[in-house]
Amino acid sequence: MPGGCSRGPAAGDGRLLLARLALVLLGWVSSSSPTSSASSSTSSASFPASAASARPPLPDQCPPPCECSEAARTVKCVNRNLTEVPADLPPYVRNLFLTGNQLAVLPAGAFARWPPLAELAALNLSGSLLEEVRAGAFEHLPSLRQLDLSHNPLADLNPFAFSGSNASVSAPSPLVELILNHIVPSAEERQNRSFEGMVAAALRAGHALQGLRRLELSSNHFLYLPGDVLAQLPGLRHLDLSNNSLVSLTYLSFRNLTHLESLHLEDNALKVLHNGTLAELQGLPHVRVFLDNNPWVCDCHMADMVAWLKETEVVQGKARLTCAFPQKMRHRVLLELNSSDLDCDPILPPSLQTSYVFLGIVLALIGAIFLLVLYLNRKGIKKWMHNIRDACRDHMEGYHYRYEINADPRLTNLSSNSDV
Repeated sequence: MPGGCSRGPAAGDGRLLLARLALVLLGWVSSSSPTSSASSSTSSASFPASAASARPPLPDQCPPPCECSEAARTVKCVNRNLTEVPADLPPYVRNLFLTGNQLAVLPAGAFARWPPLAELAALNLSGSLLEEVRAGAFEHLPSLRQLDLSHNPLADLNPFAFSGSNASVSAPSPLVELILNHIVPSAEERQNRSFEGMVAAALRAGHALQGLRRLELSSNHFLYLPGDVLAQLPGLRHLDLSNNSLVSLTYLSFRNLTHLESLHLEDNALKVLHNGTLAELQGLPHVRVFLDNNPWVCDCHMADMVAWLKETEVVQGKARLTCAFPQKMRHRVLLELNSSDLDCDPILPPSLQTSYVFLGIVLALIGAIFLLVLYLNRKGIKKWMHNIRDACRDHMEGYHYRYEINADPRLTNLSSNSDV
């Protein structure tokens, strides 16, 4: 009993202590919950207001047909058949892909937004059926470094497409890399104007592309390039003119491209490089030139180029360069040729020989037709010849009669006596 009485008060004190502790905890929870709820409601109410005051509503909204990644700063609107640039592009975009669409026309200020797309650095518009790029199409993109317009049938590339609608006022373009591969318009559109001249005008207008480092112009069927097409690109380091139809570089100057590091001229129609071009290339301190897959004509005009190839280190893979014409020199390595191998025999390429044979056949046919016409009209021609002969004979008889009268001395004395 004494033992049980001693345990009862201790247990009661314990229960009393637990009850007091529970009351304290309940009071603390009830007092803190209104404050926390009020603070949470205040913060939730203040966030939209601050967001609304900082930028327009829904700043991170992604255009419905596109895929966006804020972490990668990338927006992809690929193969969505878009006819215009989406208006609600997020301001954080740094890499924008608009490939495989149906844009057709890129108007002035096509990327003008508020807030501006100030971080956009890489823009890819390849394969979007673009036919016209108007002046100032890339204005309001202060950070644009890379632009790809490849695989678009550009029939109208405005001269001020890269420099702004007013070149005298616009700042120079920030572009560092410009890719214009395979931008050939349809044959009908190309007949209306010089495609080479259109591209050259856009590259040199307004001194806008002076900061350009890489320019790609491959697969455009260029037959020639205007001599001053590169005059306004002094900072160029990489130039790609491969897979065109360039026959000569005589009028194209590389003199001002002192920073040029690589020049791609593969897969063209070059037959020989003349001394002026060789001297300009040799004068560029850092350049590497690529000349593979050109139909080199190994005749007496090739002697200077062969000598230059043997001495220079500018040409990459020069041991692979071989002759295409004449037939007897086909597949001969240029570096293995001597001056005695290079002569100017009047041996023509097979295609040219075929052309001359065809011309001979045509002229022979024309001659045969002419002789046939003469034969069918032989009677009329004979009569006409007789008439001409009779007329000439009468005329000559008249002259002969007058001569006899003037030459007869008797008739001369008679005429003098009659005068007396």
